Amino acid sequence: MGLVVSDGHAHGESYRQLGGTLLVRNGETAVVANHAGMQLQGSEQVVQGYPLLVEHGKQAFVDPRGAERNRRSIIAQDSQGRILVMIAPYLGPTLGQLSAFLASTDLDIVTAFNLDGGRSTMLALPDADYMQPSLQAVPTVLAVYER
Repeated sequence: MGLVVSDGHAHGESYRQLGGTLLVRNGETAVVANHAGMQLQGSEQVVQGYPLLVEHGKQAFVDPRGAERNRRSIIAQDSQGRILVMIAPYLGPTLGQLSAFLASTDLDIVTAFNLDGGRSTMLALPDADYMQPSLQAVPTVLAVYER
């Protein structure tokens, strides 16, 4: 599943050349491609996922075999530095379709990666009264709080 760092405590193995990373270091948040050589030491929070979907605003994933359509969880960063947390619903796009869509949308996404997919995809936005529940138990939950 990649590396997770929670309040400076690491769990799992780091993806070194695959996927992407959401990290918080010295109060700054960024979404980066893992092959870009980003050093994770000193990061207070880290969540990794696979595959990388958008890099430098361009489609970064193509699946020549095609793939199954499924629910997806996505972390992205736009050109203004905003972090976007998104899901694609049940029977959503393949990963290749999602990569192409995210690169072409008007959200101005610079970097994005897939967190997970399928039955474990979930999103809760209490202030918006929105809940997309997971269909199975998940071992790790990403919670985002306003600064």
